[in-house]
Amino acid sequence: MIRYYICSEFDITVRMLNRRILRIKAFKAVYALAENPAMTTAEALDNLESSCQATRDLYLFMLALIPALTAEAASRLAAAQAKFNPTEEERHPNFKFVHNGIAPLLEEDPDFQKIIKKKQLSWDQYDVFLRHLYDTLKASDYFAEYMASDTASLEEDARLFVTIYERELVDNTELEEILEDLSIWWNDDLAYSLTYCCHAVNDLAAGKRWAMPELYLSQMPGQNRKESDRDFVRSVVSEAVRSFSASVESISALTPKWDKNRICTTDLALIVCGMAEAAACPQTAPRIIMNEYVEISKFFSTSASSAFVNGLLDKLINKQ
Repeated sequence: MIRYYICSEFDITVRMLNRRILRIKAFKAVYALAENPAMTTAEALDNLESSCQATRDLYLFMLALIPALTAEAASRLAAAQAKFNPTEEERHPNFKFVHNGIAPLLEEDPDFQKIIKKKQLSWDQYDVFLRHLYDTLKASDYFAEYMASDTASLEEDARLFVTIYERELVDNTELEEILEDLSIWWNDDLAYSLTYCCHAVNDLAAGKRWAMPELYLSQMPGQNRKESDRDFVRSVVSEAVRSFSASVESISALTPKWDKNRICTTDLALIVCGMAEAAACPQTAPRIIMNEYVEISKFFSTSASSAFVNGLLDKLINKQ
């Protein structure tokens, strides 16, 4: 899994997918093409669009965790109070987390509720995970500090949920298994989607209403097609499909000691992607393209791949 750093302070524009993420999406589409050379352009673009849409769906699913976790806490406190012989603490529990101000803003937002119901994004069947997450939360120092505070504000509630997103969910094996079962597209997008959850929570605390983020720059008001992120990524994938065989032959010609079938599929896809972007987007400096795919190779391929991808792209792009 690629690890994006969750950064709640990072200034993200209102579009959801930046160029780095779109290049990763393009690379994955081309990787699928390398595994199945018979794939058509339409099929590759359909896979690309599904992958892009899935990132936003994952964001919605993880944002819906807030009311689900709050409901789990409320259920636990109610069950403790209903015991035959509850302790004094159970009889008079601390309701601060249960009464946080963020969960109602999502539960009572008709647009948010409509979209998660339409997409069938629910935590109802994952009560075991919610129970484990709440247990982990209760054992943490930051939660104890939150519960012990005499103040109550949306800002404080938001800081708590941002901390939960930052500390408890990335590298959570139980969560990863849930996500893998739900979508083939979600395995690499968790941390990036959580960053958007952090921004949504902070926006709610600042008095803004929840709004669905657009995926692409081209969907933002006042942007023209030359600035379209969607056109950018689709042009890269379309060019990669169109020129795939020729690109593979060009790579093979520069690697005579290697059978083309033995070149790492990941490296092959990265190089083909870089060549396709150079051809489809001649206005982008070759050095930028090379650097981008070299950086992606550091997450997805072997330790030696960055030098290999850089060297091949340098020769192939400058040759175009």
